[in-house]
Amino acid sequence: MLSRSFTSHSVNGFTGAVGNTPLIFLKALSEKTGSKIYGKAEFQNPGGSVKDRAALGIIEAAEADGRLKPGGTIVEGTAGNTGIGLAHVCRAKGYRCVIYMPDTQSQEKIDLLRMLGADVRPVPAVPYEDPRNYNHQARDYARETQGAVWTDQFDNTSNADAHYRTTGPEIWKQTQGEVDAFVASTGTGGTLAGVGRYLKEQNGGKVQVWLADPPGSVLHSYVTSGGQLKERSGSSITEGIGQGRITNNLGTFVDKLDGALHISDEKSIRMVYELLDTEGLYVGASSALNVVAAYELAQQLGPGKTITTIICDGAYRYQSRLFSRKWLQSKGLTDAIPEHLKKYAVLD
Repeated sequence: MLSRSFTSHSVNGFTGAVGNTPLIFLKALSEKTGSKIYGKAEFQNPGGSVKDRAALGIIEAAEADGRLKPGGTIVEGTAGNTGIGLAHVCRAKGYRCVIYMPDTQSQEKIDLLRMLGADVRPVPAVPYEDPRNYNHQARDYARETQGAVWTDQFDNTSNADAHYRTTGPEIWKQTQGEVDAFVASTGTGGTLAGVGRYLKEQNGGKVQVWLADPPGSVLHSYVTSGGQLKERSGSSITEGIGQGRITNNLGTFVDKLDGALHISDEKSIRMVYELLDTEGLYVGASSALNVVAAYELAQQLGPGKTITTIICDGAYRYQSRLFSRKWLQSKGLTDAIPEHLKKYAVLD
């Protein structure tokens, strides 16, 4: 068991509080597999998610190369958490923040962005190939606005670099260099690529790095078929993960992946409830998907291994869905939750 430690020094504002999150030992799942399974508690970042790291890294890179100047504007197309991280950093640094996002995202995220002072512009959820896609609208607005910078989270590799410099080294240190595998889902590809690249450089490249993928994404089939991109079809309850293409961030590492796991929505929603019941952790669906993948990878690799993953954020931004009996029924997910766990679905 890793020893518990505390941050004893002060930090410089919001940006100084990003990173250095705990690595949580998941006792129940570890006991089931005979391995040690850990989740990086990224919900403890000051903005509440793993995306605080990417937001800060991208903005600092734009400042360093002179594209972002005092009083400037940050523009992004985001499904939620990156926008929240950017809005926080913009408030801390004095920048204007404009967010384009699909109108399918949870109301909690939209409301929070507006409370943080962001100019939120929900647009129809259309494929990336469509010029009305939220990413393209963000890019075009930035091009037309003086002093604006499109942060381009999907293809700006400052995203992956932030995780290479911070998240990866933290996991290596927190496991005392004994990590055997890392598995995570991906939207932009920054977390998986950055952490994966760092861990692969340690211990002679023996650390395995796996992709976890939800329904509706093409990445699992891409990895398992030897690099064949298929037509995207279907959808998932998870927000902000899954992809229909290889982003620049993921492209920096995808050929070094050791494998991929496809995780159903049924498994993810069940894990949301199991983590609350057995670990007291209140997490979102993408976090639960990552933990399911860590559990399945531990089973696949055999006992005695140390498996790490990312707990991306908490359930607070999704609770009106994940814990709503009516919403679960509308998605055909009620039966995915064991009877003894249904007591947590307290919303109508």
